[in-house]
Amino acid sequence: MHSRLRLGSLGLVFAAGLLLGCMAGTQPSPAEGPSPAPSAASAAPSYGSPLLIDRTDLRLGTTVQYRRIPDLTELHDLEQVYALAHVVLALEEWPRTYAQIQPLEGLPQEADLTVIVRGYPPSSEAANAWNLLSVRVRLVMLVEGPPPSTAMVGDLNSMRALDRVIAEMNEPSRYGFERLQRPLSFRKVMN
Repeated sequence: MHSRLRLGSLGLVFAAGLLLGCMAGTQPSPAEGPSPAPSAASAAPSYGSPLLIDRTDLRLGTTVQYRRIPDLTELHDLEQVYALAHVVLALEEWPRTYAQIQPLEGLPQEADLTVIVRGYPPSSEAANAWNLLSVRVRLVMLVEGPPPSTAMVGDLNSMRALDRVIAEMNEPSRYGFERLQRPLSFRKVMN
């Protein structure tokens, strides 16, 4: 119960990492020349590296972050991480099936899981897959604009793991989100 309250608390500052990631960027010096383009596997998420801060969590804890879904071996290796508290997945694409996220069942018990995913689920099956997981998971969606249909809103409302939707919009508006039964935040990136 305490974990559930902590995960759902409004004390979690998610935007800090998003904004830091958006502001990050380096230019090569003229002597170095242009740097090679990063591969898709090594490229940072388009929203930066998220930093999660929970003011109510006073324990000494380590956060491990992946830009993909780790396999069972990697999850097993997390048991060797000192004071493991949180695992964060920053995904650019939605996993389409439960089979793709099933390895997350191997998450060490002492860790909670936060998944930050860009966009809307590509299908009802992709949305429902998260309901099949038996681990503690908090899903945060980063979207551009309102859902494409009312059926999508229904899919989102049926996702137990969905904690928050963050809409990246120039002018914040609840238009299209009226039936969403999850907290909604807005983000505006300034260049």
